[in-house]
Amino acid sequence: MTIRGFLWLEVIIEKLASKHAVSTKEVEQVFDPENEPYFRFVEKGHREGENVYAALGRTNGGRTLIVFFVLKTDGRALVVSAREMTPSERRHYGQR
Repeated sequence: MTIRGFLWLEVIIEKLASKHAVSTKEVEQVFDPENEPYFRFVEKGHREGENVYAALGRTNGGRTLIVFFVLKTDGRALVVSAREMTPSERRHYGQR
């Protein structure tokens, strides 16, 4: 999957920082091919061709995050949430 950029909503940026202690920089690092992201389909989106996906990966600092995003028709990711992976998600990410 190729991501051509990111769309950020201020309310999401604030939630990531306050609730999950995740920065936008860390989220974008998860998508870096060098950090070996794993993408999975989550659900159909409300708009045709804009589905929800999860990206599992590492930040440059070694944190393992799961990022939920809507893949927009122009190839950009609208990030809706991000958090540390659960132990089960880390096992799944490590087994791929």
